[in-house]
Amino acid sequence: MRVSSRGDVDPFIVMDVMAAAARAEAAGRHIIHMEVGQPGTPAPAAARAALAQAMETGPLGYTVGLGLPALRARIARLYRDWYGVDLNPERVVITPGSSGGFTLAFTALFDVGARVGIGAPGYPSYKAILQALGLQTVMIGTEAQHRFQPVPADLPADLDGLLVASPANPTGTMLDRDALAALIGACADRGAAFISDEIYHGIEYERKAVTALEITDQTYVINSFSKYFSMTGWRVGWMVVPEDHIRRIERLVQNLFICAPHASQVVALAALDCTDELQANMAVYRRNRALMMEGLPKAGFTRIAPPDGAFYVYADVSDLTGDSRAFAAEILEKAGVAVTPGLDFDPLRGAGTLRFSYARSTADIEEGLARLARFMAAR
Repeated sequence: MRVSSRGDVDPFIVMDVMAAAARAEAAGRHIIHMEVGQPGTPAPAAARAALAQAMETGPLGYTVGLGLPALRARIARLYRDWYGVDLNPERVVITPGSSGGFTLAFTALFDVGARVGIGAPGYPSYKAILQALGLQTVMIGTEAQHRFQPVPADLPADLDGLLVASPANPTGTMLDRDALAALIGACADRGAAFISDEIYHGIEYERKAVTALEITDQTYVINSFSKYFSMTGWRVGWMVVPEDHIRRIERLVQNLFICAPHASQVVALAALDCTDELQANMAVYRRNRALMMEGLPKAGFTRIAPPDGAFYVYADVSDLTGDSRAFAAEILEKAGVAVTPGLDFDPLRGAGTLRFSYARSTADIEEGLARLARFMAAR
């Protein structure tokens, strides 16, 4: 059959690493997972209990396209509680994960052929979704002195849009208010749309992340219950759009997705009030972060910097390898630790970088660091 070139997207390498790790586990090996950005904890207990009750009392059919009104209102209250932002709940759109949010945002904002900037290193699926929608990805190389975040001087004049993540994947770095405002202003000067990926908000260590909504209403903000709320497999997220874009997004949701999964929305609504359990998860991430910052240099991975948020350490391993994919495969084979090659995040410089995730249990992190130390000592 005929095929479209829009489907010729690059593979998501971390998924290949996961598959290799799964094959090793099927063969009887115990693998420590530092490759995937997935919490090792389930959805909060009270949230799961809320779903069990809802399943006994109703059919959990379609919701309205924009999502359960109670969930949208509760998310609006989250912005008041976390950031002091007074948000109209009508601007909140419930999506099938952040991936659904990106698809909606790119479709609503850009015509085929539009040029959308993303920072490198950055989340690889941005580029894949843009390509599948017939859009042009403009890779913006970022520098260590800017904490691997774009700055206005990096932006070409002919951008139609810019997507920025803070905290970022794979680096965990964050933009402060002034830096975020400068990028938003630079986009406004160019007539370019600004999209803020805030999926790792809530997972911060030294300071609170800044939402783009503190600076402007003329932005798309995308978030998810996957990371802080520990609900990756539930596939539910949200986006905040300008008021004059609500109906545009609603029409797209109705036709592309109908709605986000009703069951997941029920869990999400209850999860928003599970603060104690979620903060207990954060205590694990803080402990794991400290272990990584101490253990990775001892193992021989010395070119690292503390992440501001998320649960990743991005390491420069160019002194150890010129092929991060082969190096990651060697680590999996010989150490039994799955890590992600930097090529996933930066096609030009990623051959000399690795991403380590510390989202799993502290016991796993301790064991993984011990295995890495033994591997590096014998290498």
